[in-house]
Amino acid sequence: MRLHGRIALIPGASRPIGRAIARRFGEEGATLVLPVHDWPESTREMTEEFEGRGFAFVTMPVDLRAGEAVAALAATIEGRFGRLDVLVNNIERGGMPVVHGSYDQPHNRGQWELEIATTLTAKWLLYHHCLPLLRRSGEAAIVNVSSIAAITGRSGPAALVFNDGYSAANRAVSSFTETWAREAGPAVRVNEVMLGLIDGRHGEQTRGWGALSPQQREELRRHTLLGRTGLPEEVATAVLFVAVDATYMTGAVLRLDGGFVLGGDRVPEMPPGIL
Repeated sequence: MRLHGRIALIPGASRPIGRAIARRFGEEGATLVLPVHDWPESTREMTEEFEGRGFAFVTMPVDLRAGEAVAALAATIEGRFGRLDVLVNNIERGGMPVVHGSYDQPHNRGQWELEIATTLTAKWLLYHHCLPLLRRSGEAAIVNVSSIAAITGRSGPAALVFNDGYSAANRAVSSFTETWAREAGPAVRVNEVMLGLIDGRHGEQTRGWGALSPQQREELRRHTLLGRTGLPEEVATAVLFVAVDATYMTGAVLRLDGGFVLGGDRVPEMPPGIL
C-alpha cells in the first residue's frame, strides 16, 4: 500500500486499459478520481468491481473535451483533497479504418473532430487545469498514454487499425510531453507511455480486431517482434513504473508495443563473405 494517501486522477477507467491502470493504483492504496462520460454498462461494472475490492475512489460525470467541465473537475479535486499526485492522461477515441471506413462516409461525420478532441484537446485541458494541484504535491507525475500510430501513421499492416486523425493527434502528444516536462519541472515529472496493439485497444477483444481476416490478424502479429498483442495489465505495470518508480525520468517516451515499430525489418543470417 505504498500509495496510501496519494490522489490519482485516471480518466477512461471504465474501459480495459484504464481499468487495469486504476486497478493497479487502487491495489497500491491510492485514492482514485475517475471521471466518466459514456459507456454506462462499463462504468457500472467498474464501480461494482472497485467497491468489491474496497478501493477508495470517486466517480463523477465529466465531458473532458469541455474546458468548463475540466475546470470544474479540478475545482472538485481541490475542494475534496487539496492537491493531486498523479494524472494518468488516458483518454482517446480513434476510429479504426477496418470498422469505420473513409472519413467521407456519412456515418463518420464528426469522427475527425472526435479523434482530435479526445486524443489531444482533452489531454491538454486536464494538464492545464490540474497543473496547480499537481505542483502542490511535491512529487507529482503525469503519464500521457499515447499510441504508436504517432510513428506508423496509416501505413503497412497498421493501416487497417490506425486512422489519419488519430495518428496525427498522437504525434502531437509527444510534443506535449516534452513541453510540459520543461514547464512543470522540477515539481512535476511528465512522461509518455506509447502503446502498440493492446487487447481492448486496437488489439484482440475489439470490434476492429474481429473484423480483420485471419490473414490480416496474422500479419499484424508477425509484424510484432514478440508475436502477440499486449495485455492491459502490462500497460498498467508500465504506467505505475513511470508514475511512481522512475523518479529521475521526465520528458521521455516509453514505447510498449512488443516491437511492432521495429518489426518491419528482420535481421538476416550473416552472409559468408567473399574473402
